[in-house]
Amino acid sequence: MLRWSDWPAGMLERLRGGCVIPAHPLALTAERKLDARRQRALSRYYLDAGAGGLAVGVHTTQFAIREAGLHEPVLRIAAEAAAERGGTAILVAGAIGRTAQAVREARIARGLGYHAVLLSLAAFRGASEDEMIAHCQAVAREMPLFGFYLQPAVGGVPLPAGFWRRFAAIENVVAIKIAPFNRYATLDVLRGVLEAGAEERIALYTGNDDHIVADLLTPFALRHDGREAVLRIVGGLLGHWSVWTRAAVELHARCRAEGRGPTLPAGLLALDAQVTEMNAAVFDVANGFRGVIAGCHEVLRRQGLLEGTWCLDPEEGLSPGQAALIEAVARRYPQLTDDAFVRDNLHRWLS
Repeated sequence: MLRWSDWPAGMLERLRGGCVIPAHPLALTAERKLDARRQRALSRYYLDAGAGGLAVGVHTTQFAIREAGLHEPVLRIAAEAAAERGGTAILVAGAIGRTAQAVREARIARGLGYHAVLLSLAAFRGASEDEMIAHCQAVAREMPLFGFYLQPAVGGVPLPAGFWRRFAAIENVVAIKIAPFNRYATLDVLRGVLEAGAEERIALYTGNDDHIVADLLTPFALRHDGREAVLRIVGGLLGHWSVWTRAAVELHARCRAEGRGPTLPAGLLALDAQVTEMNAAVFDVANGFRGVIAGCHEVLRRQGLLEGTWCLDPEEGLSPGQAALIEAVARRYPQLTDDAFVRDNLHRWLS
């Protein structure tokens, strides 16, 4: 068993202090085979951009890597890239499926040097709360948990505050990715953590790609047992941050530096709408997120990090007009892109 108290010195403090954790895409060749060179280049890019960790084997990596025999190789490449950069990155591995599968995946991740698992409950649609909590407890006996509220539009299960109260009471839970794309459901997570008395132990990370800046800036002042507690979302584990990552790191730092005072700078708050508009193009919101993964690939392809936008499923790709929308938002908000940074370093990451 790996506990969060077993982590290397300073790592827990970095997680709780807040950092950028990109949800790692999958680099494929035109034959839809793993492109190990570009997969490694992506990891190097994120770490050199200032990301505090990597999330691998998650939705953005494509859950189908399991059936394709790529699960362990992809996790291994990211771990090796992190070791190249000093081994200080927080490595988070996705774990999916029912309990036997999730426990097996947690053990694989632990063997490769990962620090936590991002636990998807999509396989528990229709299950009872007791079943889901028992599942989480079983996986937590293997590794620290990064809870995950996945939006129902892409397979997530609605989870009330009562579930999150019980989940937060699990001692080996170290963080929660809040990604229901729903303000009411976001508050359910925060309410559950507060009622469990776990607000000091559990780091809160946004996965709400539609409200990144607002999540990072909001002081969630909630009342419980006659007292008011202010909860903060300190960082993000985001598919959106798998692109333009250097700019994301700068944005996160600015939110942390300027967003804790008595007043918020209007220019900082205005960035919420701009980032959300960029996300709408990349995530293909107009088509119900059909091109979400291919949209991330398209940004990385334009920068030269990926060779194409191929996904494991041949039916999955960009929606009509999506590439033009991505080009348009990047042109409108160049300060939120990092093309120059990638251009200056691409040869080194691909070497």
